[in-house]
Order: sequence, then structure tokens, then C-alpha cells
Amino acid sequence: MTNKTNVKDNNSPPDPDFIPEMGNVDSADVLEGKRVLPVNSFGYKLIGLIAFFWSFFQLYVVLLPVNDVFVRSIHLAFALVLTFFMYPMFRTKRTMSSIPLWNYALAIVAAVTSLYIFIFYDALNARSGAWLPIDVWAAIVGIILLLMASRRALGPALAIIAIIFLGYVKFGQLMPDMISHQGASINKMMGQMFLTTEGIFGVPLGVSASYVFLFVLFGALLERAGAGKYFIDLAYAALGRYDGGPAKASVAASGMMGIISGSSIANTVTTGTFTIPLMKRLGFPGHKAASVEVAASTNGQLMPPIMGAAAFIIAEFLGMDYAGVIMAAAIPAFVSYIALFYIVHLEAKKLGIKGEAKDRLPKVWSVFVSGLHFLLPVFYLMYTLVVLRMSPQRAAFNGIMVLMAIMIVQPFIKSLYAKQGLNPIHNVQTAISDIGAGMINGAKNMVPIAVATGVAGIVVGSVTITGIGLILADVIEVLSGGYIFAVLALTAVVSLVLGMGLPTTANYIVMASLTAPVILGLSGDLGYLVPAIAAHLFVFYFGILADDTPPVGMAAYAAAGIAKSDPIKTGLQGFAYDIRTAILPFMFFFNSKLLLIEGVDPSNPKDPSGWQWISNPLEIVLIFATAVLGMLAFSSATQRWIRVKTNWLEVVLLIIVTVFLMVPNLVQGWLHLPHEYVSYAIGISLYAVIYWWQIQRQNKQSLGNKLAA
Repeated sequence: MTNKTNVKDNNSPPDPDFIPEMGNVDSADVLEGKRVLPVNSFGYKLIGLIAFFWSFFQLYVVLLPVNDVFVRSIHLAFALVLTFFMYPMFRTKRTMSSIPLWNYALAIVAAVTSLYIFIFYDALNARSGAWLPIDVWAAIVGIILLLMASRRALGPALAIIAIIFLGYVKFGQLMPDMISHQGASINKMMGQMFLTTEGIFGVPLGVSASYVFLFVLFGALLERAGAGKYFIDLAYAALGRYDGGPAKASVAASGMMGIISGSSIANTVTTGTFTIPLMKRLGFPGHKAASVEVAASTNGQLMPPIMGAAAFIIAEFLGMDYAGVIMAAAIPAFVSYIALFYIVHLEAKKLGIKGEAKDRLPKVWSVFVSGLHFLLPVFYLMYTLVVLRMSPQRAAFNGIMVLMAIMIVQPFIKSLYAKQGLNPIHNVQTAISDIGAGMINGAKNMVPIAVATGVAGIVVGSVTITGIGLILADVIEVLSGGYIFAVLALTAVVSLVLGMGLPTTANYIVMASLTAPVILGLSGDLGYLVPAIAAHLFVFYFGILADDTPPVGMAAYAAAGIAKSDPIKTGLQGFAYDIRTAILPFMFFFNSKLLLIEGVDPSNPKDPSGWQWISNPLEIVLIFATAVLGMLAFSSATQRWIRVKTNWLEVVLLIIVTVFLMVPNLVQGWLHLPHEYVSYAIGISLYAVIYWWQIQRQNKQSLGNKLAA
């Protein structure tokens, strides 16, 4: 890529083509605005050293458990120090020869304030509520530095939201009557936010320190071992020959990358640099090639087991088994990806785009076999989570140990395969280097997540102090007029708007604290008994969709930079592809069977122990198959194509098919059908009729073309 000077202001999207001259850098790092230092500089080495010790600490506390508050305090201290070292104050000044001295001062003060609750833990417990002036000042300085770090690492949106909530906590008595409260003193506010586990050091940061770090580290090590390239090569070898093959490979590769990555930008840059040029070469317009990659990479955060780190927080918020979260999320995630495959197929058909020549593609089997060792730690991790029911923390740790063992053996196997001899010293050095680099990259990748969960704790603490959840319920109830569809639509819009400026994890925490309880409360009042996870996944899905929603969808900017296309046009097209993902939350909200939950305890739908999980394999297959058919029908309706262009009658009928197949319980009630299976039968029959019409019209068009020729 051509080097150029980046002269954009701090709030504009970074230029994907801006690649500094100082050493090798990751394109995702450039897009995320990280400081770029010479690889031999003191600052560069210091960042690597701190990042390595952060990863080492997180592994250490799994083997020798430590007080949760201590872990959270040290976790945030590491994150803040790395933030001030890695992220410049202004993104226009990212390339520099060293870290400015005043950043060292900020990092030291941030570390001290973060460790305050660790250092004075016993004393703070003894005087709980009767805080000393030094306690309050430590909290004030700590919160200010956390907000500064958030602005650097994540942009201004989350910091602004936290400041608004802090202002609301302090000056609630000055608000309009509908949203007013008695207000809180500085002492009470600082104690809640910083000196207890009800705010910054609460559940979100605890999940980040306990579970999320280990899974992100697992992904970074897997990527360093070569799994990212393996997934891309495998998808390309398997799907490249079919119509629109590179686009389908993009979808598959992004789905597999979603297993090891919680970032839509990282997904976009990793797979997009390979797939977007291929799609363009075969005939996809630039903005559509970029949009396919955006849709695929954004949806990567839906894929279990990591789900953009939100799966762990969902489990913690709901007090449920982590394996239950990924089981509930599985069918919607796979249905969404299958539908995206189909959309890509329809686009290829419309544009007349064929696949790559078979002789230009690597052999699928040889590619598959070459990376089987990458799948071993992934399957082992899933086995320990789902079958052995280990804690996520222990399962991730065991998976990391297996992966490290593979990384140690891998250089020796490669040497033997290349007939270069064992060369033990070189191979051991390679293994150690790769493991060390993976640990450093894992810690660097965790910085924005740790900072985001810390700041999101301010929102959670504000909700607890002010009771704004009940106030918001009244506001939404008034605006919605008591209609459940309006309640969901309002929540979806709020999630999208917030998500435009927030990372997915922070967006989920904010919406789960504010609106998920509102959805559950109002739906119960309106006679809809839904499991709590349906509401939580609802806001999670719409937060994810914001990554490709203009004007702030950063994944769209990343893909547009690779494709040399208009980012706004790319974002709009990507969102059009993701409409299928937008309707899924409405479907599983009204049909919890899509989450493999058959019923809930009417007295307490929030309690996972009262949920009736579907265990019949045949019923699970039926639910999955009909959901796939329903989503394919909806995709055809939005793309206006099956075998030929659909007319408006077919579009309407396809939407009806979607409803019959995806929410048969509602159809059964509306039409007084004897069983949900009747709804399935009607939907499948209607879909078959539409498909038959399409075949007839295609045959007529083919005959007409032959006669014309």
C-alpha cells in the first residue's frame, strides 16, 4: 500500500491506507488508532513486556485463585497503563519515535488509582460508606483517567455516555419530573462507582478479568499459530469454484474467524484483504464486495463460543450456565450465516458471476489435513465447556495449554516435513517466540474490552443508584402505547444508535442494564412470557448491527478502504444484507424454541433453572430446518430473486412464508390451528409453490432467449 500522511481530525474514521513506515504493523491496529512506534524503541519493548506480564498474571490466577476484587483491580491497572502507552491523545499523531513523557505520568497515576481498592482493601471495607477525603479524591482521579483512556481507545461516545450518567446521578433532582430523582452526594457517588464492587469494579469488569481475557488470549495464540490463514485457505479451497465463490469463502472464513476473534474490524481486515480483491476481480462491484465482507465479519460476533465477549457477560448477568448461553445462541447464529451464504449466491446469480477456475484452487483435502492440529484445541475447548461442563475460565485455560503444546511441537513437524532436519535450538526459539508474541497480542487485544467494561460499570452503578430502569420502563411504555412490537422497535432503534459509537460489549452492558429489564417487564405485563435470555440476545444483536450502520460503522470503513469504495454506500449495502439478522431477534423473542427453550416458569421467567430446554434431537432438527427455510425465504424477498427476479406478489408471499416457518406459535394462535406443525406444513407448501412458479418463469425466459437467438 502507498504511504500517505493522515490529516483527518480525531473524530473522523482513520484512513485504512495509512501504513506507517516504522516496522510491520497490523492494519487493524492502524484502523483502531493505536500509536505506532519503531520496533526497536524502548516504548515498543516496554509495551510488549507489560502486555506479556498481563497475560502471565491472568494465567497465574487460574492456577492460584486470588480475591476477585484484587484481580479486577490489577486487570484494570494493566489495561489503563497499556492504553496510555498504546493510544495517542490524538489519532492524527500516531506515528512517533517514542512515547511522550507525560503519558508515563498518566499511566503511573492511573495504575495507582486502579490499585487503590487492592492496596487499601481491608481499610475500605472497615470504613464502608464513611469515606475519607483521600478515598473520594482517588476515586475522582481514577474515574477521570478511565474516561480519558476510554476516549483514546474507543472514541468519545462511551465516555460521553458515562459522563451523562454521572451528571444524572449527581443532578437528578434538577431533571424533569418524569425522570427526576433525589440526587446523590459526591461521597456516595464516588463510593458506588469506584470504592465498591457496584460500579467500575463490578460484574462487567469481573467477567472481563475472569473469562474474556482467557478466550481472547486463546484466539490470539491460535492466530499466531497460523489458524487464521488456515481458515481463509480452507474456505477458499472449498468454496472458490462455486458461483460467487470468493464471496462465499469470505462468509465462511469470517464465521470461522469469529470463533477466535471478538472484533468485527479485525475480522474485516484479516479476511477482507484476501477476499475483497478476489470478489472484485470476478465481477462484484467494489461496494458490494466490501459489504459482503462487512456483513460476514460483523456477524462473526454472533458465533459461539466467544460472541464478541458478550456470552460471558450474558451468563453472569442471568446467573446461568455459560454452556446454556452458547446453546441458546447457536441456532440463530448458524441460521444467520446460512442466509448470508444464500444472499451471496443470489447476488452472484443476479450479476452472472462464476467461481474461480478449479485448477487455480488448492486441493480441499490437502488444505484441510494441513491444519487439523488447529482444530484440536478448539474442539477440546468446546468439549470441556459443553460436555464436561467445566467453568469457562478453566476450560479456556486448558485449551490454552493444549494450544501452547501444539505451538511447541509445530516447528519440529514443519522442519521434518520440509526435510530440513530437527534443528532443536532454532525450533525451540521459534516456539517460544510465537507463544510470547501470542501472549503479547492477546493482552493488546484486551485493552479496549477491559476499558469498555470498566466504563460500562459506571452505567450499571448509575442504574443502581437512581433506579432509572423503572423510570425508563414508564417512558417506553408511554411512547409504545402498550404495544409489544412498538416496545421492541424502540429498543432496537436505541441499541442501533448507541452501538454506532460503542464497542459491542459495552453496548450490550448498557442496554442489558437499561432496556432488557424493561422489555421483560413490559412483555410480562402484556401477557408474553419469554425467557430473560431472549431479551438480552435481542439488544445484543442490534448492538452488533451498528458496526455496519452509517455514519459510524467502523467495519464498513475498514472494508471500504480495502475495496476503494464509498464507506457510506458500503455501510448501507452491508446493512441491507444484514436485514435478515435484524428480524431474527423479533423471531426468537416470540418463538423461544429458536433458542431451544420450550417454556419458562410463569412465576419467574428470569430464572434459568425454571426454563424447559428442548432435548429431543428430532425436534431440534425440525426447528433448525424450518428456521433456515424461513430465513432463506426472507432473504429472497429482500434480494428480489430466487431463480429469476421475483414479482411483488411473490415478495409478499415469501414474507408470509417467513412468518409461518419462524413463529409458528403465533400463527397457531392467530389462525386457531390444531398444532404448530400445521403452520410449518403451510409455510413449506407455499414456499414450494413459489419456487415452482420461479422454475416455470425461468423456463419461459430461457425459451424466449433461444427463440430470439
